Amino acid sequence: MEQLLHTVLTHPHAIIVMKVILTSFFWMAGLFGVFNFKVIVQEMIDANLPRPVAFAVATIVCQLGGAMLLITDFRDLAWLGAGALGVFTLLCIPIGHAFWRFDGEKGMHEFQVALEHFAMVGGLMIAAAISMIY
Repeated sequence: MEQLLHTVLTHPHAIIVMKVILTSFFWMAGLFGVFNFKVIVQEMIDANLPRPVAFAVATIVCQLGGAMLLITDFRDLAWLGAGALGVFTLLCIPIGHAFWRFDGEKGMHEFQVALEHFAMVGGLMIAAAISMIY
């Protein structure tokens, strides 16, 4: 059984599928942003970021570019895609999910989102390592 799992989980096609699943949040959000750009700009305004249009473009480029680098490992740069997505994800915590600023249910909700972000970063780190091995 262990040999079968090893064969399946290390197959190049399986690794691509895993990366597509791992990055699905990013490429779906990036595509949403492409087709709903004004919504993303408004999110940047709501987060009190300067130059909201520039931040919206940077967000979409990071989400789509990072996901594509991780999935395709273009020029052995999957690690860079994973790193970009990881940094982006960590930056989203103080900008959009600052749980320490809220009390009650809102604070708990934002804390749970922050924990999910940390878990995602761990997954991205594992994906970067796997990409360097296979």
